[in-house]
Amino acid sequence: MKKLLFGTILLALVIVVPIPSMARVSISLPPPIVFAAPPVVVVIPETYVYAVPDYDADIFFYNGWWWRLWEERWYRSRSYNSGWGYYRNVPSFYRGIPSGWRNDYSEHRWRGYPWNYQRIPYQQVQGNWRNWQKSRHWEKQNTWGVQGLKPQIRSQKPSQAVQPKSQAKQQVRKAAKPQQSREVQPQHLEPQHREAPQQSESRHGKPERREEEKQDRK
Repeated sequence: MKKLLFGTILLALVIVVPIPSMARVSISLPPPIVFAAPPVVVVIPETYVYAVPDYDADIFFYNGWWWRLWEERWYRSRSYNSGWGYYRNVPSFYRGIPSGWRNDYSEHRWRGYPWNYQRIPYQQVQGNWRNWQKSRHWEKQNTWGVQGLKPQIRSQKPSQAVQPKSQAKQQVRKAAKPQQSREVQPQHLEPQHREAPQQSESRHGKPERREEEKQDRK
């Protein structure tokens, strides 16, 4: 009886224990890409995302990380050719990247405007990306090389937020001035109304005295 009970427990453990290991999904890493030299990149207009145009794989550089899309999964690394790690979410910068950016690159056009892009060596983007992003370098550099593209000046947003406040203050000041004049005007009018009855009383008082004099004479 004890052997049967012990065997039943062992069988239950064999069945139950492998389930968590079977439920785990192993995510494979992307295959390495052999680069003959450090990749050259181009900056995507209206962003500070750098793309590698000379390889079929979607590889980007943004905010100090190299990003790679492989089999509908995202991976990132501090290096362009090794150390890839799985990234669960879609990077926020990818929403601003058009799906046909490679066609725009090959046709030298962006949103219908001529795109004279600049091919940036790896060493330059690796050493200057932070300063370029802070100083808005590519916006000032002929609007990312796109002729006729109007840059989105972000400095205008604070000024628009400040203007209504100043206008509101001016409106308050203008509105306050009529109120003061309205309060002062009645003070000047009150004596005029009071003086008018006094004059009428004096006018009416003269005939009354003459009538009294006539009666006295009689």
